[in-house]
Amino acid sequence: MNLLKHFLAKRRPDVPPLDYGVLRCDVHSHFIPGIDDGAPTVEASLELLQAMYNLGFRKVVTTPHSMADGYKNPPEVILGGLEKLRRAAKEANLHLEVDAAAEYYLDHALQEKTAKQELLTFGQDMVLFELPFIAEPVVLMNIVFELQTQGYTPVLAHPERYTFWHANLGTMEQLKDRQVLFQLNTVALAGSYGPAVKKAAERIIDKGWYELVGSDCHSLKHVDALEAARTEPFLHKLVDSGKLMNATL
Repeated sequence: MNLLKHFLAKRRPDVPPLDYGVLRCDVHSHFIPGIDDGAPTVEASLELLQAMYNLGFRKVVTTPHSMADGYKNPPEVILGGLEKLRRAAKEANLHLEVDAAAEYYLDHALQEKTAKQELLTFGQDMVLFELPFIAEPVVLMNIVFELQTQGYTPVLAHPERYTFWHANLGTMEQLKDRQVLFQLNTVALAGSYGPAVKKAAERIIDKGWYELVGSDCHSLKHVDALEAARTEPFLHKLVDSGKLMNATL
């Protein structure tokens, strides 16, 4: 064995590829064609759905962006797109269950939709939401309280990606104390967002704070990253923890 092979063997033991079939359901993706930065066409959507099926998934909850500015995507747009996608999948003989919710950006529109109970949910009234990447919003805990008061279960999308928390997990701990669910972007473990985000994801797994995983799949490059993540030890550790809820959805 040469020195490089010896180093790699010491750094990372052989890990068998994870069968994503144990998760059954992916809870974060962008497959509805043409309404956000995900699949641009029906053909692209079907290619991605087929790829998810080939990886072992049997259900996807696709979650288009919904925000005050940019991709506004009210429920009627998302649900209309969902029906279009379901028809295309049926015609293509794809045996994959497709449902939809949304990935809500934490802004004033989310507060308004929460008060009016106009949010698209999955599972047991779960609402997927994301934060700005620049800084922690000062209204974060207020929004969590409002969501829960209205009967929703908040699910924070990809907490590992918020670099403002990397040096201090205190706010994450507060969110867990308030029963906020955490959703991992599986591709983070494959290094899709860089080493710092990968390390943060591994720390959160060690804390036992994730209840859901999602691909956040926008394109085939994310499918490749999902494939690469199958041999990541921390993904196996998370699945083996018994904390994940994906298979119950």
